[in-house]
Amino acid sequence: MEYVIRPAVKEDMKQVLDLIQELAEFEKEPDAVEITVSDLEKDGFGEHPKFVCFVAEVNHRIGGMALVYPRYSTWKGETVHLEDLIVSEDLRGTGMGSALFEEVIRYGREKGVRRIEWNVLDWNDGAIRFYERNGARVLRDWDTVQLDEEGINSFLERIDENI
Repeated sequence: MEYVIRPAVKEDMKQVLDLIQELAEFEKEPDAVEITVSDLEKDGFGEHPKFVCFVAEVNHRIGGMALVYPRYSTWKGETVHLEDLIVSEDLRGTGMGSALFEEVIRYGREKGVRRIEWNVLDWNDGAIRFYERNGARVLRDWDTVQLDEEGINSFLERIDENI
């Protein structure tokens, strides 16, 4: 199968959002996606883009994507965070994921970062094997911690009530 890995353009964001939704369904959270095509277009292609997206295109269809953004580590300095690497279910096993992963690694080296980081679900054995096979360390003693929008608002409301 022949595909092209390239930087995403604004017009790709509808298909990118479709892949994001497919991932949410795979991760058993089909209703968790809140962003829109407009959000992706605004955030990725404005004067100060918040992310870089690479896509894998086959027969004029976006079959995979990798979305990264800059971070800063107090230990390492500048890093890149790989938010998602997604390959449509019907295209898995074609090498598309490996090609997107390679593009992300090349991008990180080009940027001169000291680390590329991402999260993987502990039950996603296929992804874990893929990452370890490619030299990544899975840090099993770290837990991801998040405050969603409701948590942010609740926290600040409690703080403001005590002022």
